[in-house]
Amino acid sequence: MDTPIVILNYKTYLESSGKKALDLAKDLESVASETGITMVASPQAADIYRIKQETSLPIFAQHIDPILPGGHTGSNLIETLVEAGISGTLINHSENRMKLADIAEVVKMCVEHNIESCVCTNNIETSKAVAALNPVAVAVEPPELIGTGIPVSQAQPEVVEDTVNEVKAINKDIKVLCGAGITTGDDMKAAMDLGTDGVLLASGIIKAESPKDALLDLVSKL
Repeated sequence: MDTPIVILNYKTYLESSGKKALDLAKDLESVASETGITMVASPQAADIYRIKQETSLPIFAQHIDPILPGGHTGSNLIETLVEAGISGTLINHSENRMKLADIAEVVKMCVEHNIESCVCTNNIETSKAVAALNPVAVAVEPPELIGTGIPVSQAQPEVVEDTVNEVKAINKDIKVLCGAGITTGDDMKAAMDLGTDGVLLASGIIKAESPKDALLDLVSKL
């Protein structure tokens, strides 16, 4: 992933499901082409294959389970998602928390399958622990700010700046993203000024009247 990076987590909003998931992916692809900024879609598992077939966009799964093929009804198997077209995955999002041992296993599986790993964290200490696992990226998101429209880069800048410093001290090659409340160009510029490599966001773009215009505004001050 070339920096700066924008990862759009589709979650399970109706506005980012089914055909609308593809429409949103095409908006991401268009903005990436116009601006040269890396745009990554993270849709629901059911929409991955469709998006892969109709765009050249990098696609991340929202979650992968630390399992081997077999009897795991309802789980997300990495082999299936890789075949569907993912190039990476989110891990440990605040809405789908995992044990540290399971995070470590999924990061290892990502390496084995040659895909990228972005581990979500909620504070500085967790970010440090995760950095020791050597994922491709760490995305720090205080959960109390997710979906509020209050950007962590401005409400809690010390969390972002200290996470960058601590993670880079462990492994300078790990990319650090900022999540929670990121919506506007000012939000993303503030995050980048604190030393991050990009942002992870969701509702601010997905629920915008024009997602493409919102994405263009997001990167307008870089």
